[in-house]
Amino acid sequence: MSCISLNIRGLGQSGKITWLKKICNNENPVILGLQETKCSNSPDSLIESFWYNSNLKFVQKDAIGASGGLLLIWDPSSFLFDLAVEGEFFLAIKGKWVGYDSDIFFINVYGPHSHQKKLRFWSELNKLIESIDVPHIIFGDFNEVRSNSERLNCNFKQTWADNFNKFILNANLIDLPLGGKKYTRMCLSKLKFSKLDRFLISESMLQLWPDIS
Repeated sequence: MSCISLNIRGLGQSGKITWLKKICNNENPVILGLQETKCSNSPDSLIESFWYNSNLKFVQKDAIGASGGLLLIWDPSSFLFDLAVEGEFFLAIKGKWVGYDSDIFFINVYGPHSHQKKLRFWSELNKLIESIDVPHIIFGDFNEVRSNSERLNCNFKQTWADNFNKFILNANLIDLPLGGKKYTRMCLSKLKFSKLDRFLISESMLQLWPDIS
């Protein structure tokens, strides 16, 4: 299984399509989740232009003005799509991975910035998780950290991190360790760093794929 998550920060910006196409060609993902596309009703031709083959399906959540926007793309020869679920801060698809009997939920998220919206975000995800009884992966840009060590030269709010950790604990999610760099976001000044992106998986997903990484 190969799943890619990227905060694209504007799919229509110059050079982004070429950069994304290179990633897709190199990695051949079965699932691709993009956050902050800043697009509404992206045409099929645009999405097809960066996918690595002609076999694809997708669902999208439109941006509001020039902010937000989510996109999920998959290879239908490997993932048998059943339904899509859209929330205020997420876009999810359910289906079967070819060769496995169990349904799987892939939940692509782009978290809000304000404290009140974050609380609504955790509640929204909790309700979705409680409504499904299948292995699931929640991935994307959560716009939150779990500890002060996940920020450098940035403001850290302990209460906000506590709420994030409480959500992970209550939802029985496993924070999948990431390889590579310690931080996943660098500001334009290249002085501030945060770990905002992650993969959170259910225990049933770990049982289904014990070697998931």
